[in-house]
Amino acid sequence: MIHRAVDLQKAIKPGKVQILYGARRVGKTTLLNEYLSGTKFKYRIDSGDNMRIQHLFESQDFRALQDYAEGYELIAIDEAQQIKNIGMGLKILVDNNPKLRIIVTGSSSFDLAQSLGEPLTGRKKTIYLFPLSILELQSIYNKHDIKEQLELFLLYGMYPEILMTKKKSAKIELLRELVDSYLLKDILSIEKIKGSKQLFDLLKLLAFQIGNEVSLTELAIQVRLDVKTVARYLDILEKGFVIKRIGAFSRNLRKEIVSKAKYYFYDVGIRNAVISQFNALGDRNDIGGLFENFVVIERIKSNAYKRKLCETYFWRTYDGQEIDMVEERGGKIYAYEIKWSPRKSVKLPNLWKTTYPQSKVLQINQENLLQFIL
Repeated sequence: MIHRAVDLQKAIKPGKVQILYGARRVGKTTLLNEYLSGTKFKYRIDSGDNMRIQHLFESQDFRALQDYAEGYELIAIDEAQQIKNIGMGLKILVDNNPKLRIIVTGSSSFDLAQSLGEPLTGRKKTIYLFPLSILELQSIYNKHDIKEQLELFLLYGMYPEILMTKKKSAKIELLRELVDSYLLKDILSIEKIKGSKQLFDLLKLLAFQIGNEVSLTELAIQVRLDVKTVARYLDILEKGFVIKRIGAFSRNLRKEIVSKAKYYFYDVGIRNAVISQFNALGDRNDIGGLFENFVVIERIKSNAYKRKLCETYFWRTYDGQEIDMVEERGGKIYAYEIKWSPRKSVKLPNLWKTTYPQSKVLQINQENLLQFIL
């Protein structure tokens, strides 16, 4: 059994609303049910898909909500993003039942964050559940086993159901189902986006450009949309936990790029499914970007689960000097060059060396990947 890095028993507190965010099928419901099966609290669990529950919370009826919670120590609502203005209903429960524990899960932070934000100021805590991480796989694999399966991780990603599936053809079928039936359909239905083809075309462009900085203007031209619409679509995809935006690191030097960003996929299996590319690593020309995506996201997962306060960036100048990944934490700057094929030494750009002479430098490759993440 894989032990998830999120401990709901420690997270859920009386008088607070615990929000568990994450994409569909990353294991939120499984984690919630495992917690509930062992809790000592008297609880009730409902789904945001239930119309009766939707009407109850949307009504903001004080008496009806009090009756709903009466006699319970814990309320759990799965897929809460389906309930409009749920924040006000939860506020009524929290304000009038200081000992009540509440947990809600959501597969999109777009509507749910807006709905919960202002009503629950000071009354909520947030946790993100990602696809499985290398950190969590330690509960069933040793380091040798993880290294042996690295190619599978890079091809098919880290969704729990995909990892537990043995046949490669079945993995591919499940990934395509995830893209078609869950991730994009959820986003399209929640945001009422009409240009579904353009959204998918945008996602494909990002998939082909992992590891490279992206210009919104260039994307807009290629998908035939205005820049504002492209920016909105990217924001929706990020808040739907499909992609992660990484900004440029800069101390406002004239030569440093600040207007562009890199976009990584939260799961490289999803990325490969978007472009229907599942060839073996030795038969593809995108291994550098694929490995960089994997490393950056695994590091972000690890930092989040370990509660490390850290900002992640990339660095590039207009004349082409670049560093794949930069972290700023504890008042220090760390530069990382990510290489699929190990190199004997790291050659830093001259401008970086002169501008940030105190920065720590490390090359990340197949050999030290686990040490870097774990």
